[in-house]
Amino acid sequence: MNGVIDIVCNLYTPDEVRLGLTGIDDAFKQQVRMSPEMRDGVPIDAYLAKMDRAGIARALLIAVRAGDLAVRGSFEIPYARVAEVCAQHPDRFSGLAGIDPTRGVAGLRELESAVRDHGFVGAHLYPHWFGLPPDHARYYPYYAKCCELDIPVMMQVGQNLIYSRERRLPSVGRPICLDTVAIDFPELKLIGIHIGVPWTDEMIAMAWKHENVFIGVDAYAPKHWPAPLVHYLNSYGRTKVLFGTDWPVIDPERAMEEIAGLDLRPETRRALLRENAERVFRLPPTGGSVA
Repeated sequence: MNGVIDIVCNLYTPDEVRLGLTGIDDAFKQQVRMSPEMRDGVPIDAYLAKMDRAGIARALLIAVRAGDLAVRGSFEIPYARVAEVCAQHPDRFSGLAGIDPTRGVAGLRELESAVRDHGFVGAHLYPHWFGLPPDHARYYPYYAKCCELDIPVMMQVGQNLIYSRERRLPSVGRPICLDTVAIDFPELKLIGIHIGVPWTDEMIAMAWKHENVFIGVDAYAPKHWPAPLVHYLNSYGRTKVLFGTDWPVIDPERAMEEIAGLDLRPETRRALLRENAERVFRLPPTGGSVA
């Protein structure tokens, strides 16, 4: 398989690890069984080689905004850092602009600049870092700005694990919270990433109910995807599910090997691994075949 698009990818180079800009500690790395050679970060060139081996043509790279910077343990990946990597590899990476509702109008201006000046293709939100569910009013100006810019917004739904013992965060992202947002912003494409565990059926219900709600199947190894989710993406939800890894949580080579072991129809594989991402994010056509 090749020509695949990964919609959820984090910068995880030795620089980000050294600066403490990953949000994960050694205990979490052990919990997800990260290989020892990866734990100090992976240079961009080495990750591109990994993408090549996995058949991934493009990854959407997150300029993470993880909490109010006035609160200890919060961090960000600057928009400029992601824009730099995307500019160096324009055929392989596209940027996603992190949302921090505590920045007010300044944050709205930064989001607009990221899209208009640096070609970012969407927005990204981690509700648990702010302790506010996805339907909280503080996010609404950002949702409105995404509508104005005609970009989708993705956000973590489901449980929040303990990524760092320094900052333990509550699970505020029940998928049902997308219900009100989808009603209030029917033109806004909403992507619930991390598949909604342990409320996966709730996430499926939201995607089935709302034409503007989608599911990102990242952060969990494909062989562990819940059976109802696999049935949904392989049948009546074929146009509503997008592939991602949440690198470095899931290794792309492992993900693609395990997807190959699922009993997916050819049209499902094309939709999941490329076509849905191209449509939702309005990405340029990717060469190769995922059949």
